[in-house]
Amino acid sequence: MTKLIQRMREELVRRNYAETTIRSYLQTMEEFRRFADKRLDHLGADDMRKYQVHLLEEKKLAVGTVAYRVAALRFFYVRTLKRPAMREDLPYPNASRHTRTLPTILTPDEVSRLIDSARNLFHYAMLLTMYSAGLRRSELCKLKVSNIDSGRMVIRIDRGKGGVDREVPLNPKLLATLREYWRWMRPKTYLFPGTRNGWRADKPITPKVIWEAVQEAARKAGIQKHVTPHTLRHCFATHMLEDGADLRTIQVLMGHKDIEATTRYLHVSPKRLQAATNPLGRIPVSGPARFERSRKLHKPE
Repeated sequence: MTKLIQRMREELVRRNYAETTIRSYLQTMEEFRRFADKRLDHLGADDMRKYQVHLLEEKKLAVGTVAYRVAALRFFYVRTLKRPAMREDLPYPNASRHTRTLPTILTPDEVSRLIDSARNLFHYAMLLTMYSAGLRRSELCKLKVSNIDSGRMVIRIDRGKGGVDREVPLNPKLLATLREYWRWMRPKTYLFPGTRNGWRADKPITPKVIWEAVQEAARKAGIQKHVTPHTLRHCFATHMLEDGADLRTIQVLMGHKDIEATTRYLHVSPKRLQAATNPLGRIPVSGPARFERSRKLHKPE
């Protein structure tokens, strides 16, 4: 890590940015430095323009992803190097042309197959927890043994996205699995401990471990859909909606600040869409039998 990037890290820490945001911003700056092949404090408007074009045209990243990278660059130049004028050289891409794709949703049977295809009890407990609690990958990494409250039957998520704490119900089936898992693994601080030099350590697992666990289980289960760890979170929300939960409840459980982020699940729930009344059903129509099977125009007499 260069001195400039270390300085940026310190600025992010003193402003209390989330660990995942800090890591992502620093990775962006390292990538930008390699792309431009210059010192970061020697780069100008032309370098930034070329980098943004590279992200959009060559790497074909989503607009939201590019906007996130721009936010990292802005923080470095405006906040860290104190160059507010450079904000004009780093415009956000036009979001109005961005079509937001719907998330991939697995059926309950596919989720069952995915979880049951886990390599071992460690992976099985991770996947079951993610789906049952609707957790983000970063939230699962930081989940502690003390966050499992079997007395109140809740899981406490500390400092989720946006630094907001929340609680979700602890399913009895999940609790039974976690108790069996604990007797085997004996985790101390973190429920799913990581490793150091190949040995288990009392530290969080990395997001990569979760990614690989999901990918391996999906392949073993024979699921052809594009599956990521976040897919389990999307499935949690969609399946709850299909089972009758209201949007406000799902919003709270998911930790969404805005209800609009939750309403997207209305569009991926076929049960809810099919249950809506179609206006065609309320009007009388003749049916196809009375119409000619010809598209020729009849000349007026």
